[in-house]
Amino acid sequence: MYDVIVIGSGPGGYVAAIRCAQLGLKTAIVEKYPTLGGTCLNVGCIPSKALLDSSEHYHNAAHTFKTHGINLSNLKVDLKQMITRKDDVVKQNTDGIQYLMKKNKIDVHQGIGSFVDKTTVKVTKDDGSSSDIQAKNIIIATGSKPSSLPFIKLDKDRVITSTEALNLKEIPKHLVVIGGGVIGLELGSVYARMGAKVSVIEFMDSLIPTMDRTMGKELQKSLKKIGFEFYLKHKVTAVESKGKEVTVKAEDPKGETIEVKGDYVLVSIGRKPYTVGLNAEAAGVKITERGQVEVNDHLQTNVPNIYAIGDVIKGAMLAHKAEEEGIFVAETILGQKPHINYNLIPGVVYTWPEVAAVGFTEEQLKEKGIKYKTGKFPFMASGRARASMDTDGLVKVLADAGTDEILGVHMIGPRTADMIAEAVVAMEYRASAEDISRMSHAHPTYTEAFKEACLAATDNRALHI
Repeated sequence: MYDVIVIGSGPGGYVAAIRCAQLGLKTAIVEKYPTLGGTCLNVGCIPSKALLDSSEHYHNAAHTFKTHGINLSNLKVDLKQMITRKDDVVKQNTDGIQYLMKKNKIDVHQGIGSFVDKTTVKVTKDDGSSSDIQAKNIIIATGSKPSSLPFIKLDKDRVITSTEALNLKEIPKHLVVIGGGVIGLELGSVYARMGAKVSVIEFMDSLIPTMDRTMGKELQKSLKKIGFEFYLKHKVTAVESKGKEVTVKAEDPKGETIEVKGDYVLVSIGRKPYTVGLNAEAAGVKITERGQVEVNDHLQTNVPNIYAIGDVIKGAMLAHKAEEEGIFVAETILGQKPHINYNLIPGVVYTWPEVAAVGFTEEQLKEKGIKYKTGKFPFMASGRARASMDTDGLVKVLADAGTDEILGVHMIGPRTADMIAEAVVAMEYRASAEDISRMSHAHPTYTEAFKEACLAATDNRALHI
């Protein structure tokens, strides 16, 4: 018998397994696919960032190298090589997880994991054979799958999800993206940089609607420059595929029907928890109407020895959120008292400029009736950003009007995905805007923009605007 069985090997699952093993627990992990790493490493975070990086190199070569004094001729995209490099990056990462399992003496069982009872998991292989394994504790980490709409037929050829978008054989002439959230904008960026026209149809009145509205507005301005067009407040009503043309019908804000025609449609309206084949009812585990596994503050299900983490439970569907929960559960099983501050888990959009945020949005502070002050600093005023020709965007700091404690930080600009970590550290230690404004930041760096935004929030003392 194992101490812990983890079902699912995505960032939450494999990190939970490693932490359990570090704590001396005999651990097994069950994964239905041949490679470890889940959606994130195989068809999500890692491959999308590989393609984003490749496409950004091409875009810069085509549009900014000349200004830098670098002249090229006969520039073209080798999409097949881009995909090959992406696949190699994925393999390196999944091989790395396999190595970590061996290093930590974690048994890997390949097959679909399903409950027999609250301590027994059946592992069913591709050939139909199965075996049972048992554990004192079980962690559900089965992740999520792309959502769709009932009337959309995903043929995975012309009407695709993010998975197929990572393996196209050609650059779309016109890619229609349904959904103006993170995944659609990232993958739309990949192909827009290589010359595709990209049309985004979004039901809400803003891009990345879960983030601070300023970020959505700024991102929309930047993406327009590389060939995006936007249909906000539009409700998709039909998707029709005929030959090499796909037509998307949508209702505009007046209720009138419009049509957008393209050669590919990317359905990117979010993701849904994945519990297919889990047979949770055999263990008595409750699943909500939304398909989520129900957990308490200790991430325990209604069955005390069974836990759930990551995309399959409530909260933001983020790999790093799942990792924190994996560690949290491992330490909870050992009787430790770990802690997660969900408000301080950052969110990132890996477009260019990047968008990164942590803490409350301005809209949330207004809704809660919390009095706050705002400090902003544009990258246009940053010496480092001017030097690298990355002047789009800004840093926005929200601080408590009375105490000056930083309540939210929202960035759109160069390398903000990395810069947001400073804001997370500051907020974990409940720093004030003045604290950051009095810390030395190397010059010239992008991070000076964070300091300047904090100065702006502190009696409007920004130095360079």
